[in-house]
Parts: sequence; structure tokens; C-alpha cells
Amino acid sequence: GVDLVAAAIALFAVHRSSQPADAGHPYGHGKVENISGTVEALLIFVAAIWIIYEAVERLLHHLPLDAPGWGIAVMLFSMAANVLVSGWLFKVGQRTESAAFLADAWHLRTDVFTSAGVMIGLSIIWLGNLFLPELDLRWVDPAAAIIVALIIVKAAYNLTVASGRDLLDARLPEAEEERIRDIVARFEPRAGQVHKLRTRKAGHLRFVEFHLKVDGRMSVEDSHLLSHQITGAIQGEISNATVNIHIEPRRSEVKAPDKRGEGVVE
Repeated sequence: GVDLVAAAIALFAVHRSSQPADAGHPYGHGKVENISGTVEALLIFVAAIWIIYEAVERLLHHLPLDAPGWGIAVMLFSMAANVLVSGWLFKVGQRTESAAFLADAWHLRTDVFTSAGVMIGLSIIWLGNLFLPELDLRWVDPAAAIIVALIIVKAAYNLTVASGRDLLDARLPEAEEERIRDIVARFEPRAGQVHKLRTRKAGHLRFVEFHLKVDGRMSVEDSHLLSHQITGAIQGEISNATVNIHIEPRRSEVKAPDKRGEGVVE
């Protein structure tokens, strides 16, 4: 049931984030995916807490476990289905850089761990009932559930950090920022030093801003053309990037105004 709700949230998020920027959202709707990922992480936390609560109840009251053989069969089917679906979601999510798809993929992958833990617990109980019927193994099922729940909590924490990172406008990875600098360096000597580089990500969208030093004698038209060329080069290698370049003259090429207030160019 939680997976169905999570999938519906991811579907809405992907649809919404794909909408183009508008007057009310000039930076697009990419962060809807990050919100979706955070909500999915919270759902995983809730599921884990619920599992721990149920497991402790069973440990305290030693409730009987019925039909472990059927449970093992159901868990095998569940594992196979979740491995296939989560693998497909990972593939699509990595290709499209969709935070919602990746969050849903991690959600289903944690279910694989859940199913494996449950299946191991049920198998121990089933085999114990067959070969050691006098041995009380009812504690194995809730103990396995608690271990699995702790694994789920760790996965939920990682997902929360990954989704929340972009909500807080964290910078792009160092490798991507270095790649941006390398692209600009190809335009030397027309393009000079890059400074005040600022980057962030919203869903699958990237935003890049920086100041660029150019020859102070370059015309406005030429500097504008250069900024367009650099923007095109960055967007050609870094997907879904919006680039904003502020042009500045090199300080060594422009002197302070003379007494008449006119700038003197070396």
C-alpha cells in the first residue's frame, strides 16, 4: 500500500516537473521531484517504525505464525518483482536524472531487503518446525523484522539527504563544476578568468551562473556572442543546464577615469 502511494506521488512529481517555466515559476518546476523524494523517504521512515512496533509486539506476546511456507513463496515473488521494477526505475532515473524516479527506485530496492529478511526469518521457522518442532522459534520472525527495519531506516536517511540537498540549493558536484571551467577554458584567449561560479540543481534541472573576464576593448556585440557560444557549449555537455554569464572587463586593461571623467583604455 505504501509503495502504491509512493508511486502515485512519483508519477505526479515527474509530470509536474516536466512542465516548462512560467510567469509564477521562472526557474521551472524541478524541485517538485525533490519534494517527492523527501515525502517518499518519510513514508519509508513510517513503514520502518511500523515494522519495529509490530515486531516488538510479537516479541512481547509471542503471537503464533501461520503458514510460513506460503509466506516464503509470496516473499520470493515480491523480491523478483521489486528487483525488476527498481532496476528499471534506476535505469530511467539515471538517464533522465529524475529525483522522483530515483527515490521510487530506492524505495522499491529497500523492499527487496525487506522481503529477503522476512524470507530468511520464515525459512528458519519453517525448517525449525519440520526438524526441531520442540524448539520455540517464534522470536526469529520479529527479530528479523527489526533488523530489516533498521536497514530501511538507513536507506530512508540516505534518500532524505539526497532529496533535501537540492532543496537547500547545494552546489553541483566538484567534477561538474570543474567541467564547466574546462569548457570555458576552450574559448581562451577571448574568454578569460571564471570567478564567482555559483551552481545548483532542482530535480533534473541545473542552474549555472558565473562572472567572466574578457578583453576590455571587446565590443558589447562580440562579448554577447561569446557568452552565447560558451552557454551553448556548456549546455551541449551538461544536460538540462540554464546558464547565466556576467561579462566583466579585465582590470589590467581598463584604467581609472581621467580628470575629465573619461575612461582610458590601454
